[in-house]
Amino acid sequence: MAKDSIKVRLPGLGGQGAVTAAHIAATAADTDGYFAVSNPFFGAEKRMAPSESYVRIGTVPIYDRGEVIYPDIVMIFHPQVITMGKSYTMPFYAGIKENGLVIINSDRDLLTDVDKKILADLNVKVLTRDFTQFAIDEAGTELATNMAMLGALFGALGTISKPAIEEGIKDRFLKKYTASGGTATLDSVIEKKFKKKQDLIQKNLDTASAAYDLTAAWAKEVGLDQILEDSKNNNGNV
Repeated sequence: MAKDSIKVRLPGLGGQGAVTAAHIAATAADTDGYFAVSNPFFGAEKRMAPSESYVRIGTVPIYDRGEVIYPDIVMIFHPQVITMGKSYTMPFYAGIKENGLVIINSDRDLLTDVDKKILADLNVKVLTRDFTQFAIDEAGTELATNMAMLGALFGALGTISKPAIEEGIKDRFLKKYTASGGTATLDSVIEKKFKKKQDLIQKNLDTASAAYDLTAAWAKEVGLDQILEDSKNNNGNV
């Protein structure tokens, strides 16, 4: 049964843009009529150090803040979160709810037989895909990995539209945004990769859209149940 609110945990490594992805996810959800909040959690702001972000989305007001202990969805941005334990939460799926979803950015299966049994017993679906290579193929740079992961999230959910994602991306890159030191530096690197900011935005949109389609097809194939209620069917309460 679809829920009136969900929690997403995004563990990754510094420099991958998980904070930006969480911000865009919340903005996109808000655009489509949901209540949504995002927040980051990290230590030293440096590349390859553990970093974690959280997103809460619902058809009901959200008052909770802080770390997500019991996620509906876990998105692993880097294999080292699993292979080297570079995560604030171990094992990476700790606390995940029944009928949940795990999205892993990897070119190989990283789960042990024990991991697979635990997740299967909870009816948690797992998608393992090299979204870094996917981003390189679509945008020409691994810096768009977070956009591929973002598209994958919404493709799996199926209740937040591509136009809303587009608005979230444009809001993030066209409006004045106060970023932390590490995120601001990453933004600068990304923008320099393209001659014009519009090129950056279009590549991000294309990457997110392609990942959305790929994951939506996968979700249908594996029989992933709808996780989040559709805000448009919420009797006008939002």
